[in-house]
Amino acid sequence: MDKIKMTTPLVEMDGDEMTRILWKMIKDELLCPFVDLKTEYYDLGLEYRNETDDQVTFDSANATKKYGVAVKCATITPNAARMEEYDLKQMWKSPNGTIRAILDGTVFRTPITVKGIEPCVKNWKKPITIARHAYGDVYKASEMKIPGAGKCELVYTAEDGTVTRELIHDFTGAGVIQGQHNLNGSIESFARSCFNYALDTRQDLWFATKDTISKKYDHTFKDIFQEIYDKEYDERFKAAGIEYFYTLIDDAVARIMKAEGGFIWACKNYDGDVMSDMVSSAFGSLAMMTSVLVSPEGYYEYEAAHGTVQRHYYKHLKGEETSTNSVATIFAWTGALRKRGELDKLPELSAFADKLEEACLSTIESGKMTKDLALITTLKDVTVLNSEGFIKAIREKLETLL
Repeated sequence: MDKIKMTTPLVEMDGDEMTRILWKMIKDELLCPFVDLKTEYYDLGLEYRNETDDQVTFDSANATKKYGVAVKCATITPNAARMEEYDLKQMWKSPNGTIRAILDGTVFRTPITVKGIEPCVKNWKKPITIARHAYGDVYKASEMKIPGAGKCELVYTAEDGTVTRELIHDFTGAGVIQGQHNLNGSIESFARSCFNYALDTRQDLWFATKDTISKKYDHTFKDIFQEIYDKEYDERFKAAGIEYFYTLIDDAVARIMKAEGGFIWACKNYDGDVMSDMVSSAFGSLAMMTSVLVSPEGYYEYEAAHGTVQRHYYKHLKGEETSTNSVATIFAWTGALRKRGELDKLPELSAFADKLEEACLSTIESGKMTKDLALITTLKDVTVLNSEGFIKAIREKLETLL
């Protein structure tokens, strides 16, 4: 068959360790034989980030603004041990954090559902997508240990010198204190990304905070979401037959445990961090969860929700066999190719992405899978494949679908 032609490149962000090995296998076996793949390549592997003083990360994010769609491999965010292991100049920041800040994006994480991998919550029939506001709150907080008795205040000094004070606590002994912030502009971008993604995917959108307790901080989130929805999205949601729904975070948790799924749950930064892991684990595996960063300007960056699979990489370096699940990384590519096809009006490219996803799921449903899935599947007499064997089995299935 003739290869499918692309007109506009994807931004390709390569990564680290075992996912970097899988990245090449996926391109060699599942993409390049069928698609005349056009990408603008950026090496976000830790060695090259160190070599370029992390400039490559900024360049890749700006390229995403230029081309609109990116696909990213998992990358290392270094700690002290990684500093020594890779002989780094400094402890470089998370590439994901840098890219999110430049694109002003919201992270949407969705479990990949497949027959034989059943959710722990028995009534969950459809995926639940977590939309995480990836700015501020505890992640940019200032903290202080209070050694003894004393008064702590919030102090705001306006540009004209006016001072406003709010008592936090009169300490009579030792304690701890934390100051959080957020920005109206960031919350507005978060809201618009969520509303746009709900329209793109034709799913209901839930949003939850604790505004009854946090009457200014959390209430600001609630108010901004409602104002933007009423002004810009109410009629569009009604025309699409979908709903925007606000509730308290504890009520949302109770409702979600009894829901069937099939909606987007928007959360503040910390809530989204926790709930995305809960949802992925309850649906089966973090290795079966997609992640897409969506900006209100219409930039998209697709990746797997998991990390670089360090333990498998060290086995690989020793020449030992690994059985690493590549599904979420494959779905990062399919998500990017589908979006590229939509934007460039190339239905054959979007259709290829659909068929590659179908090939992945059909391979698992036929009983061929990696070790992590074999440990949790309800299917009988499954065949455990190594990393390369699983990708080749997907290719066999794909060829029957094309």
